[in-house]
Amino acid sequence: MAYPKSLGLSPPLYDYLLSVSLREPDSLAQLRAETAHHPAARMQIAPEQGQLMALLVRLLGATRTLDIGVFTGYSSLVVALALPPQGRVIACDRDPTITPIAQRHWQAAGVADKIDLRLGDAVEILGQLLDEGQRNTFDFAFIDADKANYGTYYEQCLALVRPGGLIVIDNVLWGGKVIDTADDRPNTQAIRTFNAQLLQDDRVDLSLIPVADGLTLARKR
Repeated sequence: MAYPKSLGLSPPLYDYLLSVSLREPDSLAQLRAETAHHPAARMQIAPEQGQLMALLVRLLGATRTLDIGVFTGYSSLVVALALPPQGRVIACDRDPTITPIAQRHWQAAGVADKIDLRLGDAVEILGQLLDEGQRNTFDFAFIDADKANYGTYYEQCLALVRPGGLIVIDNVLWGGKVIDTADDRPNTQAIRTFNAQLLQDDRVDLSLIPVADGLTLARKR
């Protein structure tokens, strides 16, 4: 029996999707354009993914959020723009050479005061938040960092996010390599393991959606 399935997007169809749905502020478009020239530009999230995240943040009525993996700052910026004036993003990254790009664009967009950049090991930073008694106080978390620690970041975020809050995890389809049996590289195996474990996790409501490189939405019960 044939089942309806997600539609594969050809480049022209993808362009059409953006043309009829993307409402990207200039501040985000400028950051995306600058990042396109960076050697690691592939790490940039897709604009339609960012717009979905902004919508989710607004639907949640979020005021406290986490961003695990900043890169040039698009995900932090898109969330900060969606937050109310009192909203805050705690943004974690270990690379002090790339985050100045993010800070420059946050400042230009007028949301630098909403983003608390913390440089260092995200496992340690999240652990500090837990030690400070901030369990169940965040509304939204986005995980897009080193794949080997996805499971650890997820567990920490699950503790930090309130019931009814949302954890969003990027790159869960890993460019299709998750189904390539010949690919046994550590990052690929880490994503496969993470996906399989999340399927069995009854602490969350779950949906993996084929947006960009695969996006998992996990709502804490």
